[in-house]
Amino acid sequence: MLSRTASALLWMGRYIERADFVSRLIDATLRLASLPSSYGGDVAAWSSALAAAGVSDAYAARHEQVSEAAALDFLALDAANPSAMRGCIERARTNARAVRTALTVEAWEAINGAWIELQRFGTRGGGRERLIRLNEAVKAAALAFDGATHRTMLRDDAYWFIRLGETVERADNTARLLDVKYHLLLPRDEPVGGSLDYFQWTTILRTVSALTAYRHIYRDNVKPWLVADLLILNRRMPRSLASCAAEAVHYLDELARITGRRGPAHRQAVAMATRLNAARIETLFADGLHDAIVDFIVENNRLGTLIGEQYLF
Repeated sequence: MLSRTASALLWMGRYIERADFVSRLIDATLRLASLPSSYGGDVAAWSSALAAAGVSDAYAARHEQVSEAAALDFLALDAANPSAMRGCIERARTNARAVRTALTVEAWEAINGAWIELQRFGTRGGGRERLIRLNEAVKAAALAFDGATHRTMLRDDAYWFIRLGETVERADNTARLLDVKYHLLLPRDEPVGGSLDYFQWTTILRTVSALTAYRHIYRDNVKPWLVADLLILNRRMPRSLASCAAEAVHYLDELARITGRRGPAHRQAVAMATRLNAARIETLFADGLHDAIVDFIVENNRLGTLIGEQYLF
C-alpha cells in the first residue's frame, strides 16, 4: 500500500472519531449548562467543552468572551476550528475520495451521506435547536460508518489503518475529557464528592456512553476514583485508555503481519499498554491524576508521530 493511501485511511478514521467525540461533548455540555448559575452556569460548562476539544486558544482568537451560542457554532461549524464537526466530516470525506477503491460501497456511502447532510446546515449556526439536529446527524453518521466498516470491509491493511486512526484519536479524546473534569471543571469552592461533582462525573460517563457500564461493573454510586478506574484502566470499556492502548498494539500487530514491518510505533504502543496494565487507580490519584493524564496524552501523541514515521512518510 502506498504511504499516501495509508495516511488517508488513518486520518479518515481519526476525523470520523473526532467528529463523534465533539458531538458527544456538545451533548454533555448542554446538560452541564443547564445547572444553576451558582454552579458556574453555561459559561463554565462551555469553557470546559472548548478546553476538552483542545480549541480554547482558537476560540479566544475569534471571540472576546464565552457564550453558548458562540461556542456551539464554533464547535459545530466554524471553519476556523480544526476540530469542528463540519470540518472533520469534510476532511474525512476528502480522504475517503482519495482512497475510494479501498472502501466498500457501504463505508463510502456512510461518509458521503454525512457530508451531504451537513451541507443542509450551511456554515453558520442558526440557533440551538438547529445545531442540536446537526449534532444528532453527526452521531448517526459516525455509528453508520463504524458499522459499515466492521460489517463489510476485508480485514486487510486498509481496515487496520482506519481502526488504528480511530483508536489513537479515541484515546486522546478520553484523556482530555478526564483531565478537564478533574483539573478544570469543578469550581474551587465546591467539595469533591458533592452534588455538583456527582452530576459532572455522571455527565462524563454519558459523554462516552459508559453510565450503564459503570453501574454494571461497580454497582455503586458514581464516585470519582471508580469513574477514573473505568475510563483509564478497565480494558473491557472500549473508550478506556487501557483498552485503546491494547487495541493499538493489536492493530499494529495486524499491520506488521501484512506488511512485514515492525518498528518504533509497536514498541511505543506496547510500552503504553504495559504501563496501564500495571497501574493501580489508587497510585494514580496519590501521584496526581492530572500529571498521569498529561503524560498519557504526550505518549499517545508520540505514538501518532511514530506511526506516521513508520508507515506514512
